This record gives sequence, structure tokens and C-alpha cells, in this order.
Amino acid sequence: MTGHENLFGKTLSELVDIVSSFSMPAYSARQIAEWLYKKEASDIDQMTNISKANRDLLKEHFTIGLSSHVKVQVSVDGTKKYLFPAATGKFIESAYIPEGTRATLCVSSQVGCKMGCLFCMTGKQGFQGNLTAGEIVNQIRSLPERSTLTNIVYMGMGEPFDNLAQVMNSLEILTSDWGFGMSPKRITVSTIGIIPGLKPFVEKSNCNLAISLHTPFDEERKKLMPVQVVYPIGDVLDYVKQLDWSKQRRISIEYIMFRGLNDTPAHVKQLSRILNGISCRVNLIRFHAIPDTPLESTRDEDIVAFRDNLNAKGITATIRRSRGEDIYAACGLLSTKTLSQK
Repeated sequence: MTGHENLFGKTLSELVDIVSSFSMPAYSARQIAEWLYKKEASDIDQMTNISKANRDLLKEHFTIGLSSHVKVQVSVDGTKKYLFPAATGKFIESAYIPEGTRATLCVSSQVGCKMGCLFCMTGKQGFQGNLTAGEIVNQIRSLPERSTLTNIVYMGMGEPFDNLAQVMNSLEILTSDWGFGMSPKRITVSTIGIIPGLKPFVEKSNCNLAISLHTPFDEERKKLMPVQVVYPIGDVLDYVKQLDWSKQRRISIEYIMFRGLNDTPAHVKQLSRILNGISCRVNLIRFHAIPDTPLESTRDEDIVAFRDNLNAKGITATIRRSRGEDIYAACGLLSTKTLSQK
């Protein structure tokens, strides 16, 4: 092993391999994990129950690997958008959203995104790289308000299932007893419908699942989300129905509402048809405007009517409160603005 790798973001099994390769005691792996994820060590020398000789050996090859945010913007509603450094000259975003006794952090899983959704600013950056598990979890570990967090959502920059291995490692770190020990019921991972990622996610994690749908009609969805060509939403939902849902978790359907495009009675009817047989909740989301798109948000009164019509058909639907519009809270806006300024 050469160079200085980051220890932060390693799973227990990866730490076992590391200590084994250095002929360190096997129990050292769990000790290192405890320093990284429970005792919040920022330096290898703080790991005082590991011998100095082994600490020196680790320092020859590793660093902790934490990074602080480089910018923060604060909304009038209390939402904060944090900008973290990623690949050279690039940035990722995390949105901290406090609301009553609940505090949610929206984390990124990639730098940019290759999915090219019409309504998403991140896609306009193009794909610039996957985040490591350490870079994903660092957004939580390095958050100034981390002690207040109650929920984490993977709904920031990138498509989590396009970076499946690192996302799964980050979930393992967050939920394991040797890691942060969070309840998986407090974590939600959102996907636009990458079918190969669904089965390993459901089998290896107990976290909640969110599916970005946005219209129940194939041709409309192709215009909004190019992934529809590869993974049609009908196939995604059929596959979801076949998975083992014996583990208790929540499934939600994300539905951004666009004026005159996906907010008609026909959409209510088709949604109730394709969601039949899936125990889920539909989250109706106001569209946060982004540059260079013809899309507009559905009017508030029409969103309320859409929700009521879904509920009348037996589909549980709620309206997600808009937060942070004054600080570029929509995914990708702040990082794109920062890159353009550079």
C-alpha cells in the first residue's frame, strides 16, 4: 500500500483487511472504527488504545480524511445550504432543513449527474465523478448542526443507485453498531428508477426508499427524464412489487408538479392505476425554478386539489413544504453558481 488513503469512510470489513495487512491485532479494526465514527477522532494520534508503533504505521499510509464546508448560505426559513469540496475544483451540496423537532440533511452522492433530467440543475453540470463513502458520510460528520439531525435523505446531487457500492458502504457506516448507529428508519434513499440497484438496496439495507416518478405517462416522462428510455417507470414499479418487503420500511413516490404538464385529472387517474398494489405515499413537490427551462410550478391551489383527488382515490398524498428558495436550495444551483464564478 502506498500513498495516503482516507480512513474515514472505510467499513469494518475494509478496516479488518487493513489491520490484517499490517499484522496488527484483529480487534484493532473495531477500535479504529470506534475512533472514526463514535469518538470523532480527527487525527490518528488520538487513537490512544492503539500502540504508538501501529499508529505510526497507519500514519505512513493513511490520513483521517475529513473536510470542512467552504461556503454556507442561510435562508430566511432556517434552511442552510453547505458547499463541500470534492474532486479538484468541484463542489457538492448538502441542505440542512430544520423544522420543529425534526432536522433533515439532504446529502449528495455524486459530483454532477449523468441522468440529464430536464428539471434538475445538477444534470446541467454533467457527470464529474462518484463520491466515496467517506465523502458522503463527511457531509454528515462535518455538519456544524450534526447533533440536531433526526433524518438523512439521499436526495442531493447525483443518482445514488448510479454509485451503488459507495452509497451502500455509507449506509452501512451510518446504521451499524460499530458506526454511527443510526436507525435505518431515519434514512431515505431516492432513485429515479435504476432497476439493478433496487434488489441489493432492499436486501442489504433497511432504509426507506423514494422513487422519483413525476408523471405516470411514458412519453411525458421521456421528455422529463431520459432514464425512462432505459428503465420505464412501469417496469420499475412492477419490479418493486416483486421485491421482498417483509422488512418494515417506507416507500414514497416523489412527484414534482409542473404547471400544465403533470397536474391534470388524467394524471390522478393514471397514478392511482400504476401505484395500485404498492403501499406508498406520494410526496407532491413544488418546482423550484432553474435557469434555461420552460417548466413552471403548478399553482398552490391546484396542488391542493391534486392531493385531494389522489386521497379520494385511496392514494395517500402529502404536499412537501418548499424550503430555502432564496438560497439556491434546489439541487445543483449553488455549486453551479460557484463553479461559474471560478
